[in-house]
Amino acid sequence: MSTKALTKSGDFFPSVFDDFFKPWNEMFGNGGSLFPRPLSVPAVNITDERDEYKVSLAAPGLKKEDFRIDVEGNLLTISCEKEEKKEDKDKRHTRREYNYSSFSRSFSLPEDVKQDKIEARYTDGVLHLSLPKKEEAKKAALTRHIDIH
Repeated sequence: MSTKALTKSGDFFPSVFDDFFKPWNEMFGNGGSLFPRPLSVPAVNITDERDEYKVSLAAPGLKKEDFRIDVEGNLLTISCEKEEKKEDKDKRHTRREYNYSSFSRSFSLPEDVKQDKIEARYTDGVLHLSLPKKEEAKKAALTRHIDIH
């Protein structure tokens, strides 16, 4: 399977701007930077086994409801969108924070995958997908010994 990751690239301004805006960034929880950083894309492991392909995507801190898994043609897309809102109030001030994060990973499926039998589960911060192979592919994967004459 091939993989395609959507990413943003590079820093937009030199770090001198980050240093200048550091007090405000720390106050508003930007992780120490006012300007965008590269978009992080979760790590993926793909295992080719006799009966199936296994895909594991590390995405801790999410819920299974945050994910969307689609198959269109031979393209499997795993995406996630998460929005968090937080509001703190006291007598004189109101502080509102918004956090929005998303990612998308797409994979070209081999022709030997039973697309209608793909299953997914999310446990302990890892999204697991099982992509069963068609019977013809299983038979082709059997090993056999060849005698030398």
